[in-house]
Amino acid sequence: MTEVKIRKPFFIVNPKAYIYGEEVLNLALVTDELAKENDIDCLFTAQLVDIPAIVERTSHLIVTAQHMDPLVPGRGMGHVLPEALKASGVKAVVLNHAEDPLTLSNLDKTIKRAREVGLLTIVCADTVEQCKAVAQLGPDMMICEPTSLIGTGNTSDDEYIKQTNHAIRSVSPDILIMQAAGVSTGDDVYRVLRGGADGTGGTSGIIKAPDRKAKLVEMIGALKKVQDEEKR
Repeated sequence: MTEVKIRKPFFIVNPKAYIYGEEVLNLALVTDELAKENDIDCLFTAQLVDIPAIVERTSHLIVTAQHMDPLVPGRGMGHVLPEALKASGVKAVVLNHAEDPLTLSNLDKTIKRAREVGLLTIVCADTVEQCKAVAQLGPDMMICEPTSLIGTGNTSDDEYIKQTNHAIRSVSPDILIMQAAGVSTGDDVYRVLRGGADGTGGTSGIIKAPDRKAKLVEMIGALKKVQDEEKR
C-alpha cells in the first residue's frame, strides 16, 4: 500500500538526464519553494545518485525515481532495488517511459514490487490501446503521451486526451491521469487540465527555458488557475 496521497491537480518536473548534480538540486529547490507557496503536490524526478541530496534539502516534493526493477534483495548487479529506493526517501517511481520501455510482463511484476514496498507507480503509455492495457495492471498514476510528441513542444490534441482519459477511466476511475507530451507553456497546462487530466508537467520546456523559475511560475500559475476555477 502506498503512503502518498496525491491531491489534484498536480505537477511533475522530470529533468530526465538533461541536468545533474548541483544544477538539478537547484531546480529541485526552486520547485520545492513553488510547491510550498502554491500549496500543490509536485513530483520531481532525478538521477539515482542525485536523489539523496534532493530528499535532504527539500520538504514539499514527492521525490521520484526514473526507473526501478522488480528484483528482491540478493542478486541483481546493476539493477535498481525497490527497497533501496524506499530507504533513500523516494516516494514514487516512473515506469515504462518511451526512453526505457518494459514488456507487459515485466511492468506487471515491477508495479507489484513497488506496491509491496509502498512506492507510488507512475506508468507511461502511448496509444489509446496501450493506455487501456496498462490501466488493467493497476498503477496509481499514468502518463499518457504519444511517443512522437515527446520533447517536440507540440502537445497531444484534444481527441487524444479525451480518448485516453476515457480508456483509463473505463478500467478504473481511481487511476490518476497525467497528459504531458510536449507541455511547455502555461497555456498547455491550462488546456490539458481543462481537458480532463488530473495533472501535467514537463521536461524540455522547463530545462531549455532561459529562466527556469519563471517558466515554472508560468506553468504552475496556470495549474492554480484551473484549481481556482474548479472550486467555484
